[in-house]
Amino acid sequence: MNQPMNRETRRLLQRQGQVGPDGELARREPPRPPVRTVNPSTRVRPGEFVREVRAELRRVAWPTRAEVLNYSAVVFIALAVLMALIFLLDTAFAKAVLFLFKK
Repeated sequence: MNQPMNRETRRLLQRQGQVGPDGELARREPPRPPVRTVNPSTRVRPGEFVREVRAELRRVAWPTRAEVLNYSAVVFIALAVLMALIFLLDTAFAKAVLFLFKK
């Protein structure tokens, strides 16, 4: 994608590393997070593990009681509607098959 740009803009972008010397946009790969290697021979003591788990659980954004009740109501209503739909379709198909293959 070669866009026309003036000399000043091109020099600024070259200093920032966004444009190569020929004026083409430089492709920069996004920085990758460092890979954390775990040595299998080093083990975490159970007490330290529990402390780390508790620290992580404190950072979790827990839903309020009202949110849990609202979400549960939505799930149960959707479940009831889908159960009724599947029941009606199953009954209709069963009656249709019995009607078609009746002797």
